[in-house]
Amino acid sequence: MNTVCVRNVEIGAGIPKICVPIVGQTKEEIIAEAQTFHSIPADVAEWRADWFEGVFDCFQVLDVLQRLREALGEIPLLFTFRTAKEGGEKSIEPEAYALLNFQAIQSGYVDLVDVEALMGDEIVRTTIDVAHAAGVKVVASNHDFSGTPDQADLVDRLRKMQDLGADLPKIAVMPQSKKDVLTLLAATEEMATQYADRPIITMSMSGSGIISRLCGEVFGSALTFGAARRASAPGQMDVHDLSTILNLLHGAL
Repeated sequence: MNTVCVRNVEIGAGIPKICVPIVGQTKEEIIAEAQTFHSIPADVAEWRADWFEGVFDCFQVLDVLQRLREALGEIPLLFTFRTAKEGGEKSIEPEAYALLNFQAIQSGYVDLVDVEALMGDEIVRTTIDVAHAAGVKVVASNHDFSGTPDQADLVDRLRKMQDLGADLPKIAVMPQSKKDVLTLLAATEEMATQYADRPIITMSMSGSGIISRLCGEVFGSALTFGAARRASAPGQMDVHDLSTILNLLHGAL
């Protein structure tokens, strides 16, 4: 298993790393939250740009990215525009989505970029190529808020993301029952032990899926998401509580 190194963080080794989303609507809110990251147990910061009121203005986006880089120091920064169809705050056309990601990648301020796998293979491949040329890692993601596909489907989605060249395949699903959570965990274990040659990220959302955010070290998910001021998805725990539990579990393994 190859790990993914971003700045001083090695994803895929040891305790699952914690990514904390920044979901402010204004530049002031975004930067104020970023300035707290040195006092919380965050390994990676994710800027959820779809929350930002000025996200469709390239100059405003680049300004915020520069300020984020200054505020975060050596904390890796993941740039994410989550589309409305996958649980985000805004809709966007595929061409505009790709251009926004390219601008973030080429700014020199981000360490990772998220690209939604269902945007189409061409956009995903091009984004990966542009990112890798700039030394940026790629999270290929899929978010299913309607339910949990069967185990084989989940594994197939993760394998396709890996085949497309993503550094970190990611899938998040919504459980309709406790068995759905077990399906996600079984798919994670299968992918991690039989097919993955790089770290993967998986989670079952909402309260019933919270166990999946805690047991990644056992089943094979290398990164989990915790909330500081405000959660960006159902089921995210407070980052301090999350860190405590991850370390307790690690110590017992």
